[in-house]
Amino acid sequence: MRYLLGIDVSTTGAKALIMDPSGNVVAIATTEYPLSTPRPLWAEQSPQDWWDGACSSIRAALHQAGLTGEDVQAVGLTGQMHGLVMLDAAGSVLRPAILWNDQRTERQCGEILEKCGGVDNLVAMTGNAVLPGFTAPKILWVQENEPEVYARVAHILLPKDYVRFCMTGEHATEVSDASGTSLLDVARRRWSERMLDALSIPREWMPQCTESQEISGRITREAALRCGLKTGTPVAGGAGDQAAQAIGSGVIQPGIISVTCGTSGVVFAFMDTFAAETHGRLHAFCHAVPGAWHLMGVMLSAGGSLRWLRDCLGEPERTTARNRGEDPYDLLTREAANAPPGCDGLVFLPYLTGERTPHPDPRARGAFVGLTVRHNKEHLIRAVLEGVSFGLRDSLELIRNLGVPIEQVRASGGGARSSLWRQIQADVFGTELVRVNVTEGAAYGAALLAGVGAGIFSSVPDAVEQTVTVIDRVAPDPVNIERYRKLYGVFQSLYPALRPGFHALADYQ
Repeated sequence: MRYLLGIDVSTTGAKALIMDPSGNVVAIATTEYPLSTPRPLWAEQSPQDWWDGACSSIRAALHQAGLTGEDVQAVGLTGQMHGLVMLDAAGSVLRPAILWNDQRTERQCGEILEKCGGVDNLVAMTGNAVLPGFTAPKILWVQENEPEVYARVAHILLPKDYVRFCMTGEHATEVSDASGTSLLDVARRRWSERMLDALSIPREWMPQCTESQEISGRITREAALRCGLKTGTPVAGGAGDQAAQAIGSGVIQPGIISVTCGTSGVVFAFMDTFAAETHGRLHAFCHAVPGAWHLMGVMLSAGGSLRWLRDCLGEPERTTARNRGEDPYDLLTREAANAPPGCDGLVFLPYLTGERTPHPDPRARGAFVGLTVRHNKEHLIRAVLEGVSFGLRDSLELIRNLGVPIEQVRASGGGARSSLWRQIQADVFGTELVRVNVTEGAAYGAALLAGVGAGIFSSVPDAVEQTVTVIDRVAPDPVNIERYRKLYGVFQSLYPALRPGFHALADYQ
C-alpha cells in the first residue's frame, strides 16, 4: 500500500500526518519550536526550526506507523500564511522570518496605499486591501529598516515554501498561499506585475506559482537523508493553512462555510467565481480547488485568547490536569459551563494582538467590559468563549451581506473539540454547527492535495468525496439565539467606542 504525507508548518510546531489511500490517518507527529517577540507587536521565527521540526516529525510519524520513506507516494505542504522568508543567492536565510501575526508594518501599509493610488486601485490589482500581517509591507519594512539585508535578497518565500525549498531545492509556491502576499493578482491567479512594479520588487525574487495540486518538485538526495523520505518522492504545491483546512473539512462547494478556531479564528466561504469585498474587510483569495476562490474573515486571537487566559489565570487547572492526565482546556471550559449565557452582562473583546476582520487595526486591544463584584473566574472564561464567537460572527455577517449562501457551518480547529464552545457558536451564529470526521484538517488537506497530484484521486472534489463525512451536529438554542442577538449588538458598539483609548494606550508599549 502507498501512503500520503501532509506536513503543516504552523506557528507552534511542524506536524507530519500520514494517511492511507482510503483517507485513514495512520500516524501523526508534531515537533514544537519557539516564537520570538523581540519587541512589542513583533513576531518572528527561525526558518531552520521549521525544517528541523518537519524532519523530526516525518521520522517520528514513519516510525509510529511502522513505515519507511519507500512507502510514501507523495508529499503535500501547508502552513502559516503571510510570513516573509528572505534568501540570498546561495539559498541562505538572511534574517528571521516575519510572521503573519507581526504588526510592525502599519506605516508601510499606508505607503503601499499611497503608491497604488488608494484602496480601490489596490483591490483592482490584487483583490484585497493590504494589512500589516501581509507579506508585501514586510518587504518594504526590511528595505527601510535593514537596507544591508535588503541589498542581499535574491529570493522571497512563504513559510511552507521554505520547507519545500529544503526538500526539493525549488523556489515555488501555489496560488492559495500567494494570495496573502498582496503581490498576487488573485482574480487571474498570477503574480501582479503592476503591484511588483509599484513597490519596485524584482520579479525574479518571486517563486514559481502553480495550482495547489500540481507537483512542484521532488525530494533531493540530501533532503532524503535528513527527513527519511525516498529520493525523488514528488511534492505537491499544497496550500495555505486555511485553504488546506477547508479541503480537509470538505468546504469545496457553495453554501458550505467553515469556522476554524485555532490560534487565530477564520470564517471561510467557497466561491466558484471571483468577487472582492469592496472595503477590503474580507480577504478574497484563491482556493486550493483549481478555478475556485474563497472569502475569508480572520480574527487574530481566537483560541489564542483562551490560551492567554489559561496562561494568566489557569495555573490551578494546569496543575490538576497534569496530575490527572487531562487537558487543562477541558477543565477551563467545564468551569465556564457554570456561568450563564451572556455572563451576567460581561463582554470580552478578543483583540489581544490587534485585529484584522472587520477592524483592520493593529492597535486594537483586548478588554473585559461590564465587570462587577458578582463576576468570578467562571464568568471570565465563558466571556472569552463568547467574545471570540462574537468576533467570528462579525466575519459571518460580512459574508452574508455579500449574498453568499450559508447552508451549513462546519466547525474545526482546537475550539471545535469543546462541546460547550460549539454550542455557544451555534447559538451566537443562529445556525446549526456540524463537525466532520477529520480533526487534523490542514495537514489532512495537504495530504489529499498530494494524492491528487500523485494520481490517487482524480480531482480535489473526488478526494474530498472519498474521505470527508459529517459525524455530528449541534442545533442552536432558540432562547440563547435571542439572548446573544442582543448582546452581539452591545459587542459591536464597543470597538468604535474604545478605539480612541486603544490607540492612546498603544503609545505606552
